[in-house]
Amino acid sequence: MKITFLGAAHEVTGSCTLIEVGEKKGLVDCGMEQGKDLFVNQELPVNPADIDFVLLTHAHIDHSGNLPLLYKKGFRGTVYASAATCALCNIMLMDCAHIQMSEAEWKSRKSVRNGGPEIEPLYDIEDARALLGRMRPCGYGTAVQVNESVSIRFTDVGHLLGSAAIEVWLTEGGETRKITFSGDLGNLDQPILKDPQPVGDTEYLVIESTYGDRLHDKGRVDYVPALAERIQRTLDRGGNVIIPSFAVGRTQEMLYFIREIKEKGLVKGHGDFPVYVDSPLAIEATGIFLQCDTEYVDEEMQRLIRAGVNPIVFPGLALSVSQEESRAINEDKTPKVIISASGMCDAGRVRHHLKHNLWRPESMVLFVGYQSEGTLGRILVDGADEVKLFNESIRVRAEIDVLPGVSGHADKAGLIAWLGGFREKPKMVFVNHGDPDAADSFTACLSGELGYQAAAPYSGTSFDLLRGEFVRVTQGRPIEKRPGSGRARTVSAAFTRLVAAAERLLRVSRSMEGRPNKELASYADQITKMADKMEK
Repeated sequence: MKITFLGAAHEVTGSCTLIEVGEKKGLVDCGMEQGKDLFVNQELPVNPADIDFVLLTHAHIDHSGNLPLLYKKGFRGTVYASAATCALCNIMLMDCAHIQMSEAEWKSRKSVRNGGPEIEPLYDIEDARALLGRMRPCGYGTAVQVNESVSIRFTDVGHLLGSAAIEVWLTEGGETRKITFSGDLGNLDQPILKDPQPVGDTEYLVIESTYGDRLHDKGRVDYVPALAERIQRTLDRGGNVIIPSFAVGRTQEMLYFIREIKEKGLVKGHGDFPVYVDSPLAIEATGIFLQCDTEYVDEEMQRLIRAGVNPIVFPGLALSVSQEESRAINEDKTPKVIISASGMCDAGRVRHHLKHNLWRPESMVLFVGYQSEGTLGRILVDGADEVKLFNESIRVRAEIDVLPGVSGHADKAGLIAWLGGFREKPKMVFVNHGDPDAADSFTACLSGELGYQAAAPYSGTSFDLLRGEFVRVTQGRPIEKRPGSGRARTVSAAFTRLVAAAERLLRVSRSMEGRPNKELASYADQITKMADKMEK
């Protein structure tokens, strides 16, 4: 009886863990890597045809995106997930398959022109459709017998519609062990979704660490006036607000906020200003949010629905499905809000909107979610002066802003609070799904400050649950850099980030005028000490 960590080990995407109990084999998540790949991931050490089941925490592609590939390679087992996750996967995996096919077609044309072979897609529509036929919906809080060796139960963790922590009971040789997988834990007090629910007990725990070394901005951010203020000042100067947004989850939250902004008249002088959702996937996902069982949404959204209010639809909302409709958005000079995927700007229609707006000082690019290292979103947030889009260099003159506190992930304090819901400390906590700094920092906090037995395994590490010990411990093997991608480029990016951070500090400092002198003096002393250290 053992688990082997394969994906999202010292990385923040590509979640995948192998379970072996007796003759049965299963996976928890089977995600696609997104953004910068930091470490070499071990290949699945068993034949996909020998995988009996998959337990899926939620529908995000970094947790579900390789399921059709698993099917293509021979998997014929059952995928267990919440009903809402199954519904979202029906659109997200089909969309991902379409992307794989489109990219392969483009690469093939280029390859053939240069005398090379045709490029096959990672998987196609038929692979995705066949995989979707193997999904079994499960309710929250209900025990499900997967086979004679495995039983499971899903608990709502408020990260995405249908997201879940999964409790897993494994039985082998008359002995049972329990391990819980947190999946991605949601942030507190978010719109639409419930707060993460606790799990009472477990022997072993696998927990994410996306924000394991950070706290969200102190104090409760009132998102509605914060977003209204940014829309107001951008429209006032004749620009567009571009919101790169994940099609599923974050887009619906933004619509929820904007509906309230319009209802309360918080943006003045622009009537029912136009709001475009330019993502076919986001439009389909919005339909699922509106049609889902109310057990998946919080009390506030339930109250609105009971009162006959559509929580995420309002005057001035336009849905862009076709390419022609998407292009027309940028031909219209009316100041507007454009919500478009992808959330990290690494693909999708949002890149076209960035091309048309990044060079405009009157426009704003407003980030409302986590930006992984290596993505265009992260590069912009870190203060790049120029970026390349569609082989064209674009000067960054638009205002780049981040809506503070809008995150679908629990921060360090949220992770610790959820851990506190266990009646007794688990025997071992395995930390995954976090960048190296985040995973290692959170592990150190758990083991050093809070008294947990904790480890952050690299890909390929195995742990025997019966014996309670590691049977294989691997070290991270960094991805080899391509020629020309060496130190100078890394240092340049780091310097850009440093300057951007310093400029932010200056902006924050200027905004503190009028605060108590004692507080100002304390901050000044801290900054002086940091500067003295940097000058050495």
